[in-house]
Amino acid sequence: MRLAGLRLEPAQDDLLAPAVAAALATMPSVAADAHTVAIDPDLADTAALTERFDLEPEMSANCVVVLGKRGGEHRPAACVVLSSTRADVNGLVRRTLDSRKCSFAPQDWAVGETGMEHGGITPVGLPDGWPILVDRAVTEQPWVLLGSGLRRSKLALPGSALAQLPGAQVLDGLGLH
Repeated sequence: MRLAGLRLEPAQDDLLAPAVAAALATMPSVAADAHTVAIDPDLADTAALTERFDLEPEMSANCVVVLGKRGGEHRPAACVVLSSTRADVNGLVRRTLDSRKCSFAPQDWAVGETGMEHGGITPVGLPDGWPILVDRAVTEQPWVLLGSGLRRSKLALPGSALAQLPGAQVLDGLGLH
């Protein structure tokens, strides 16, 4: 399968972080459509990948880890938005997590908690109980490129598959332009 300038193959475990491969093994309906592609780790950042392979911004989705805080309690979550947008962390995300304050999680903490590499974090295979907030615009895309848990590859899924992930909540307006 081709997505712009990328040739994708059915998902290969060696191109997925262990947590991602394990999660896909428990979701046969999602795994059936999962594809991977090896990339240069220097192209893991969306802007570099999009430019190098002539991808439309709607073909890529970013997954960011956030921490909501209320009364000393931390509430982690993942937000998935199209690469042409940014997550409404201080508005919709904060209200959805019922937090007084919400911010991007520190990089070292996010990497340690997810078992994924910085620049490769994906909503597939996140720790149990984490909400996955997905912008409806992502679910409406035929295919989206996401992190694979590793910087050296990308995972491609139909946008609708993200709504099937454990803990997924599809939200209108999560991605701001």
